[in-house]
Amino acid sequence: MADTPVSITANKLWPSASNLKEHWDVKDGGHFPDLNLENNPAWKFLDSNYKKCLKNQLEALLSSIGSNIPDTISSDISIDESKGKVHIAEGAIVGPYTRFEGPCYIAPEAEIRHGAFVRPNSWICYQAVLGHASEIKHSILLPNAKAPHFNYVGDSIVGSHANLGAGVILSNLRHDGREIKVKIKSNVISAELRKFGALIGERTQIGCNSVSNPGSIISSDCMVWPNTTISGFFEEGSTIKN
Repeated sequence: MADTPVSITANKLWPSASNLKEHWDVKDGGHFPDLNLENNPAWKFLDSNYKKCLKNQLEALLSSIGSNIPDTISSDISIDESKGKVHIAEGAIVGPYTRFEGPCYIAPEAEIRHGAFVRPNSWICYQAVLGHASEIKHSILLPNAKAPHFNYVGDSIVGSHANLGAGVILSNLRHDGREIKVKIKSNVISAELRKFGALIGERTQIGCNSVSNPGSIISSDCMVWPNTTISGFFEEGSTIKN
């Protein structure tokens, strides 16, 4: 898509993602996805027909490194590998009564808190947080991204140092089940996806009990007020309220 607006490319939404291993200069930050999507829109990472999509990259990673369940994991953790491998890196922090369904990858120093639910095709990066009673599915939390309290993250990408306030929902499916469209200013673009939640830029803060409609794109350094319904595209540094 040569005409993709620069504001919705991965490099614009997540500048540090161009080289995560260098940006997160740690001895062992685990494995990071390749978000260099060239000039494609950032949501292509969620398209299973795209060769560098989340699903394909995760499958390749887990084929290489295999399953891993640290000895420190307690017996009250639920692990289901019937559909794919579960790799919880050494050094990840896992609370009681959490559930993991493969394929999924949890990086070192990522934190999965009490009662969280990790569903298939989830990639939780270094120092990211999935909190109490939060659920993630076919999504990525980039390093230091936080979904810490009663959140739903479906078919979404949350940027580094972004934070979802308590009760924030990134909804991923239209009520009518039709293909999701992205509105960018006066243009309406088909995402060619039936399920697509939100793209959240780096350092963006979303207030408690806000809900993003499917196909929302919130750029870096935005501030969303509590109890806001979010739809469409927002430029870098926007303040968003009803």
